[in-house]
Amino acid sequence: MSPLVKDATGNDLTYRIIGAAMAVHNKLGPGYKEEVYEKALATEVADSGIEAQSQYPVEVYYSDAIAGLFYLDLYVENQVVVEVKALSHLVIVHIYVLPPPVLKIEFRKPPPVAVKTTCG
Repeated sequence: MSPLVKDATGNDLTYRIIGAAMAVHNKLGPGYKEEVYEKALATEVADSGIEAQSQYPVEVYYSDAIAGLFYLDLYVENQVVVEVKALSHLVIVHIYVLPPPVLKIEFRKPPPVAVKTTCG
């Protein structure tokens, strides 16, 4: 068997996630709500043997205080964030590869700075 092909970033995990997203797209097609694609993608990822957590909570800090809380659609193997967006005719899957060791978003004074690492 030939070795697993890697995507443009050289990351075989994102390659597998993209494959799972394509499988969901091929099976469902367009027209459903985001939640349907998110759950289908979570199922496809799990069936592929990839560890993922749905609706992963993330606290946002500002000056050492919690400024908010949001939920990631999928947090894959503690290193990749997957966000699903669905329109009536189009499904978009955003994949962000995070640097180790953890997911933590902070805005500190002065000045507020946000760093986003993306794949793609």
